[in-house]
Parts: sequence; C-alpha cells; structure tokens
Amino acid sequence: MERVIVGDHDRIVIPSLSAVRTAGGRLRGLRCIHTSFGKNGVTEEDVLDMAGLRLDLMSVLTMQDGLPKLLYTAHLVPEAVDGNDWQLLEVTHPAAGTVSCIDFIESLEDRFVAMRPIKEVDRGQDRAILVSVTTGSGEAAADSLAELAELARSADVLVLDRVIQRRKAIHPRFILGKGKLMEIILRSLRLGANLLIFDQELSPSQIRSVTDHTDLRVIDRTQLILDIFARRALSREGKLQIEMAQLKYLLPRLSTRDDALSRLTGGIGARGPGETRLEIDRRRINDRIARLARELESVGRERYHRRTRRRKREVPVISLVGYTNAGKSTLLNTLTHSRIKAEDLLFATLDPTSRRLRFPRDMEVIVTDTVGFIRNLPDDLLKAFESTLEELHEADLLVHVIDAANPSHAEQMEVVDNLLRKLGLDTIPCLRVFNKIDLVDENQRERLQGLDGVPVSALDENTLGPFLEQAQAILHRALGLNAGEADDAGRPAQPLR
Repeated sequence: MERVIVGDHDRIVIPSLSAVRTAGGRLRGLRCIHTSFGKNGVTEEDVLDMAGLRLDLMSVLTMQDGLPKLLYTAHLVPEAVDGNDWQLLEVTHPAAGTVSCIDFIESLEDRFVAMRPIKEVDRGQDRAILVSVTTGSGEAAADSLAELAELARSADVLVLDRVIQRRKAIHPRFILGKGKLMEIILRSLRLGANLLIFDQELSPSQIRSVTDHTDLRVIDRTQLILDIFARRALSREGKLQIEMAQLKYLLPRLSTRDDALSRLTGGIGARGPGETRLEIDRRRINDRIARLARELESVGRERYHRRTRRRKREVPVISLVGYTNAGKSTLLNTLTHSRIKAEDLLFATLDPTSRRLRFPRDMEVIVTDTVGFIRNLPDDLLKAFESTLEELHEADLLVHVIDAANPSHAEQMEVVDNLLRKLGLDTIPCLRVFNKIDLVDENQRERLQGLDGVPVSALDENTLGPFLEQAQAILHRALGLNAGEADDAGRPAQPLR
C-alpha cells in the first residue's frame, strides 16, 4: 500500500505514524518533497523535521517562472561527515534522477543497524537517552543525571546514553537548543532508543514542542518517579495516592494536539456546541480526583483509629526516614528478623510497614519503615502521600538512615532535613544513623566519627548495639521514663512476633 500526503501552500500535516515501521534502525518509509520559491537548498528546519520523524529523504524542489528548476535531497547518516549528521545527494533536475530510492534507503538502514547490537533493540524494554539542561555547574548536573539513571534502572529502563547541555538560560519552548535536540534525535536513531527522559520537569508546552519534532516518547523526572511508584504500590491506600498524583500531573498536560480530541460529541439533533473531547477528559479526571480524595479520607480515618488504639497501649513509635535506597528496610529486617522486601533499587519500599521490637532494657517499641525521600520530589506526590506521612507526626523518635557509602550523602542528608522541616517534623527527636559503614574506607570512617550520628551496617546485627542504646536513651528522655537498671544494658534487642 502506498501512502501519499498532500499539503497546501502553507504547511503539510502528517497524521499519527504509530503504525508505520520504526523498529531497530529502520527509517519511516516516508519521503517528503516540498517546493521552495526564492530559497535554495535544504534548510536547518528541513533537517530537524527529517531527523525528528525519521524520514527516509527530505527533498526541496526549487521553482523558477512557475516551472521546476532543481531538486535538493538530503538524508541522515549513521556517522557524522564533516561535522554534519546529514548529507546531500547530487543536485539534479527532477526529471534527471538516476538513484534508486529503495536500494539506497535499504543500504542506509543497514548502516544504521550496524552501529549497535541488534539484541539491545529486541529486549522488549524501553531504551532511553537521559537529558539534562542546566544553567548551573556541570558537576551538579552530572550527579543529578546519575541519580536519574538509577531511577531509570529501578523502572527497568535500559539507559543508552546521557546528554548534558549547559546554557545561559533555559529555552522557554524546547528547554534545550534546537541544534542539540536534533543531535539527540539522531543519536536515538543510531542507538535504537525509543524514549527521552529529561532530568528537569517539563512544562506542558515544552513537552508538546519537543514531541512535535520527534516520534520518540518524551517524559520528565516526575513522570518517571510516578511510574515507579505506580509499579511498587501494593496497599489500597498507596494505589489511591499514586493514581491521584498521576491524574493531577496529567490534567494540565492534556493537549489538543490530536485533532480528534476537538470533535464535538453531539450528534443529529444536538443543540448548542456540545462538549469537546478535551473538556470531557478534563471533567472526568476532576471527577475521579474528587472520588479518590473521598476514598483517601476514608482510609485516613481508619489509619487514625489504628493510631489511637496504639496510643492507648502507650507503645513508643520509632519511624525510619531517609533518602531512598539508604537501607531503611534492611535495617528494619535486621532489627526485627523480618523479611520485608529490600532491594538495591530506588523506592523499593512505598507502603509503610511496622514491626514490634523489645529494646535491651525491657522496653517495647514499634518500628515503622516509610517511603524514601529524593531531591526535587514533586509537590503533588508529596501531597498525595500526606495521609501516609501523617504517621511520622505520631513518632516519638525519627531515625534518619544515611547511606554513608554514597559520595553525595551530605547532599542527601540536606534534602531529607529540608523535607522534614517542610513537613513540620523537625520538632521530633531525631537520631542520625550512618549506614553501610562496611563499604567505606578508614578515612571516611574517621570523618563520620566527627559528625553527630551512629555508624552501623544494617546487614550486621553485631554493629547495632550503640544505635539501640542511643535510641532507647533518647526515648527515655522524650517520654520522661527512668533509664532502667544498668545490668540490663547488655541484653540484646528482641523482635516481637
């Protein structure tokens, strides 16, 4: 079947091409020809359109006195030639062409495929290029992009490349320069990528501008985090919270890009303009958000009653907080001999989990594991988890678990401290625990000793003694209890079944 799309004097509108081949290093199977009056040759805009849509060829037919003059034809190349990611075929009169398009394009696709292993394309998982646009230091951008790569790994996304662009100012339309965008699009073709992940949150207009120039899916850091949360939430409350956060993120990003969205739903006999699809989508989303809010309120009341019953038993509560993947779940498992899922992934734990523990000096407590924090945590996501984070306000002691082996642990500590202040939790006693001490060298251990905190290895129960002693001492002071007999101090903590 042959497809022919005809434009007018002003533009050509290409419909959705999702059904057209783009697997591996293949091009679209589409060639674009447009006329030019007063301009000679292929422009930068032509090349950007060709790269973004993966067109086989882009041809410009110049006109003179109403008749065809010369045909300029450009094509993409697997490797840059003289600094250009595209080349021109020999300029000819349109009636004098001798090149076989099919043979030429097939050989071009073979060269693109040869650029990378085929198996990466056939794994059935998303293959992404990470993009960061910054006006600050390159080092800070690289650290943030490394964290984005960990987020991508947690979402089972294969990261093929990372791109950082430093600019004096963020481009209001594309966020990055058009030249860099074209470079990334061509890079995606060579690597077989199908996804662009931006480290910065994109505005609705920026997403539209970028997607208008490429068939790649485009998401930002917030969408990636929301996707991870949606995969990991297990409880009813967690699923409700994530759905609400996703809908709030989606609402301002509804677009009329697809013309079908703006068709009227009214049929024969309808009076007035009716409702557009876009308006219907927005109304349905707002209705769903209102319903989710009511369900979360009901779940919140149940949680409140559970907390009230627990308070009546006067059992002190310790809440583990910290940066994501700092080792909170592992610490809870070791303390209470539990088997809570703990993985070397960001946001492995979303739903709060509580276990009982008896301290060395005959003191029973409840230890609660909570969702980890991260820099630039979306406000909507933080608000969605307000009911869960209310648990932290009931804590008698916060244990801030820090990944001491992470080179950015100081920045991560600051992120958590700022979020605790933002949530109004900075008035609750807090004990810092420097985890993964077994993975740091002697110099780092000496530096940690000068900080206010307790070094531990959550994998080694023998290192937890000083932490338990300090935690119990802080609870005694906070609750106004006696410290207990000294001869009980050496007794190990016992998990309660």
